[in-house]
Amino acid sequence: MSEKDIDQMRSRFAREAMALMERTGEEVTRTRLAAEFKIARARIEAVFPEESDLLEAITAEWFAPKIAVMDEVMASGLPPRRKMYEFFARRFVLLRQNFEEDPATFRLYVEMGERYFEYAQSYIDLGDHYLCELIAEAQADGHLTGMDVDFARSVINQMVLCYIQPYLIAMIGERLSEDKLAHIVDAIFDGLDAKDGGAGGSSQLQGV
Repeated sequence: MSEKDIDQMRSRFAREAMALMERTGEEVTRTRLAAEFKIARARIEAVFPEESDLLEAITAEWFAPKIAVMDEVMASGLPPRRKMYEFFARRFVLLRQNFEEDPATFRLYVEMGERYFEYAQSYIDLGDHYLCELIAEAQADGHLTGMDVDFARSVINQMVLCYIQPYLIAMIGERLSEDKLAHIVDAIFDGLDAKDGGAGGSSQLQGV
């Protein structure tokens, strides 16, 4: 098989594995996948030499629509404030929809993500890379004045964490909304900069 054929089969088998997970509520192994769809074990192993290769392919398929959303936003000509809002809001809406359509399967993916975090790391890194680009655009537009890009990225990620972390959407999703997220993004653009606003004050907490 050519590399292109293997890539196509990897994507197809991963989607079939995900469909099986949705029906059974359980993780899928290569053996289970071969038996369920009556595929020769040797054919499965040609595409997924190790069990981890199947898990990695499932991760790629799960992240694919989220990556597509980020790519679309980054390619848009939106002004920085709206662009950052849509960068987070469109993923939030997609994740919330995934959860509402099938809470049990969503939680299964969350549990798998915690166990096999290394497969998701590259997708998280891509999101951080895009966020750094958005921060640079915001700074060019006069916002986030004087802030180190990596420090700003860390602060912003903490501010919007519950809108992009699947397990938090499953936990407190009913308390989250696009309107609240818009206020957070406005606060980022209107108030976040390198100046000491006074909250930090002295290095000693009162009463400590």
